[in-house]
Amino acid sequence: MALHALAYCERLFYLEEVEEIRVADHRVYAGRTLHADIDPEGEWSSVTLESERWGLKGKIDYVRYRDGAVCPFEHKRGRARGDDAWPSDRLQVIAYAALLADHLERPVPEGRIRYHASNKTVRVAIDTVALGELRAALARAAELRARIDRPPIAENENLCGRCSLAPICLPEEERLLGLDEPNEDAPKPKRLFPPDDERLILHVTDAGSRIGKRGEQILVTPHEGVEQRFPAHDLAAIVLHGAVQISAQLIQYAASRDIAIHWLSAGGTYIGAMAPPGGVQRRLRQYRGLLDQARCESLTRRLASAKVENQLRFLLRSARARNRTEQISEQVDGLKAALRGIERDEGIAAWRGHEGRAGRHYFAALRQLLGPEQTLMAFSGRNRRPPRDPFNAALSFGYSLLYRDVMAAILCVGLDPALGFFHTPRSAAYPLALDLMELFRTTLWDMPLVGSINRRQWAEAHFTIAPQQVWLSAEGRKLAIRLYEERKQEHWRHPVLDYSLSYARAIELEARLLEKEWSGSPGLFARMRVRG
Repeated sequence: MALHALAYCERLFYLEEVEEIRVADHRVYAGRTLHADIDPEGEWSSVTLESERWGLKGKIDYVRYRDGAVCPFEHKRGRARGDDAWPSDRLQVIAYAALLADHLERPVPEGRIRYHASNKTVRVAIDTVALGELRAALARAAELRARIDRPPIAENENLCGRCSLAPICLPEEERLLGLDEPNEDAPKPKRLFPPDDERLILHVTDAGSRIGKRGEQILVTPHEGVEQRFPAHDLAAIVLHGAVQISAQLIQYAASRDIAIHWLSAGGTYIGAMAPPGGVQRRLRQYRGLLDQARCESLTRRLASAKVENQLRFLLRSARARNRTEQISEQVDGLKAALRGIERDEGIAAWRGHEGRAGRHYFAALRQLLGPEQTLMAFSGRNRRPPRDPFNAALSFGYSLLYRDVMAAILCVGLDPALGFFHTPRSAAYPLALDLMELFRTTLWDMPLVGSINRRQWAEAHFTIAPQQVWLSAEGRKLAIRLYEERKQEHWRHPVLDYSLSYARAIELEARLLEKEWSGSPGLFARMRVRG
């Protein structure tokens, strides 16, 4: 199967066999169903062979006697290439014949491929030419395995539309980067990145709850109340808030099913996660990229500009809606000056300085977006560690939820969250996660939080208030989680890629575009903007 991928697309081979990224889509499942329905006709089926001489291992669909000789059979659900086999199918059956010949210690003169959609069987001669193709493919596979960098995307765009790894490879996004000038008359690139993640995030917030599994069901048993059940295949992650117990069986099950588990404190502080480790090659490319000063400066400037411009657009749009434009004019001027400074000045230290000044102007203007009747959620300035008023408590808790999602995306893509380019290393939080968060703070939490306050959704019961600290109560955490998760499902159109996707998917997309900055396809990261 690895050789089949190699002949189909070298990038696909590299992703599956070197970086060990595999996704089973509907075509894969349809192929499995086809093989399960085929009648073996009393001959050998599903034969697994291994050859030290060839350095190969494979599982042959069927082995049959034809014309007095042993013949490997491969079944394909699609159509033949006219009267011939597709190159990837041809190479695969040649490899099966070589394995069979090595095992039986006698020649295997041909292999056959049955194409069910066209009801045709194609014969492949196993001669010196065919075995030469196999040796060349094995040499190329060994060469690719020794590389850190991914091969280029396939020249044939039609191959990408049928590839299960297109949402990870993002070939159309790379082709867009290769255009010198956008052509409005040209057909739009085919959309391959899914707009939504249909799997759910399970938050368990009630103290004393226990979470375990029974069969394919996730069981949540509260300290007081009725047990709830959730289908495991519907879950992307489990988030445990505070004193929640999880069984060892569920932890092992989640690890085997690619379900991440995240732990947060009752107050919303991110503690840690259990998620699959990233590939070595992806991290090596990241480390190499972070040593490139010019590339780090480009990323920092783009990120700082994106954050400040998003803050500015949000303030202008909200102020117009509430007739507060005049009240925030001074802060708006400060944000515009920061944007000009980021474009004008050079150096990471200068850009950080402009971003910090923009943040002070932003939070000074944010209070003008709240209704004058607000007393409980009045905002007089940013404070944290610990938050000292309800607004800051809600703001910090929402940022913790965002941090969790950003961490999940970084780990899913296979990057190292400990090494970033904008934030300096610290023990409390991962720099790369803080970097990526800057793109989403305004859109995913500031905007829904301000909207919920103006709709008067918050009450004193949502907070626990002490003289020097305020944190969310159990009911407050549930409200914040609901607001945040609803916001994640809203759709937004990417200004450059020109397709719509949910904010939940946008987080993963930006993580993958960031990974491309270190994989030879830079230019699309941090281009997302709030609508003005």
